[in-house]
Amino acid sequence: MALVGYMHKDLVEKRSWITEEEYKEGLALAQLAPGPLAAQLAIYLGYVHYRIAGATLCGLAFVLPSFVMVVLLGMAYQLYGGLSWMQAVFYGVGPGVIGIIAMSAFKLTVKSVSKLDLTSIRKNWLLWLFYTGALVITVITKKEQVLLFVAAGLIYMMVKAPPAWTKKKNSVNFILLGIGSWQYEWNTLWKIAWFFTKAGAFVFGSGLAIVPFLHSGVVTENHWLTEAQFVDAVAVAMITPGPVVITVAFIGYLVNGFPGATVAALATFLPCYLFTILLAPSFKKIAGNTSVKAFVDGITATVIGALAGAVIVIAARSIIDIPTALIAAGSVLALLYIKKIPEPCIIAIAALLGVVIKAIV
Repeated sequence: MALVGYMHKDLVEKRSWITEEEYKEGLALAQLAPGPLAAQLAIYLGYVHYRIAGATLCGLAFVLPSFVMVVLLGMAYQLYGGLSWMQAVFYGVGPGVIGIIAMSAFKLTVKSVSKLDLTSIRKNWLLWLFYTGALVITVITKKEQVLLFVAAGLIYMMVKAPPAWTKKKNSVNFILLGIGSWQYEWNTLWKIAWFFTKAGAFVFGSGLAIVPFLHSGVVTENHWLTEAQFVDAVAVAMITPGPVVITVAFIGYLVNGFPGATVAALATFLPCYLFTILLAPSFKKIAGNTSVKAFVDGITATVIGALAGAVIVIAARSIIDIPTALIAAGSVLALLYIKKIPEPCIIAIAALLGVVIKAIV
């Protein structure tokens, strides 16, 4: 989610490499297709002007840095038998990230739904209805509902710009190196490939959406990791730059060394890459249609509502006491009043505060 907001800030607002319309189209496509949300958006934005070469380079650049980081952390994890210091770091980083995500969600809301004045809200009341409904449903169910996004898009399209075929009579409706890093088993490698392909191909939404699916397969069904190891894996993904989904590489490394990490990452991200480049050409061609624009607007409002709801879900897990609440509030205030402060600085300060607070306690 933070990455989705950051891409908008950097590529649309700051650099003007991508138009607002292209960004909205990419966000809608990324939400409709299965796979990690931010990765698909990055691949689509690469495709917009440079087709398959751009999509491929953006996809690789998006995944590789964080992949290398989590593999190195996996080596350290196996060498030293735990990450207690990382839990202390994450104690501060979690609420710090919440502040960044909350601000990203707020900016996307104002940009994609409407401004917060009464006139704009009245004018876009249906989009606000979709937004609020998605927010509430996400908070209650703790997951994103892709059918809700599709339904919102279809309803808004029918209300704002019904396609020509709906007006016709009798029309038919349809819709690297290290200790143990190269020790692996072929049978386990195939199991990893199949399991993480399913994770990449059948899980919709942001990085958080994949975590329950991973937990059931990695801990409950296959018993590859313990509960504590799985929590550490998610913590690693949250405190390293890049998508949360990169936790699959850390898990793959712990289960089957470097080959396991590589296969897990490829199996997770390759389906979303293929979905995006296969859908992008036709999606781009029809995006100028008024009915399709209304469909995208309806989906976008609902997607942003779901993202805002996910902020509440994450906050409930990361803000656990007064210090974490203060860190989250400080993160929001810093972004509001120190306009040029980069997000990595906020993360670094939050991490330091987490270590200091844990050491004192």
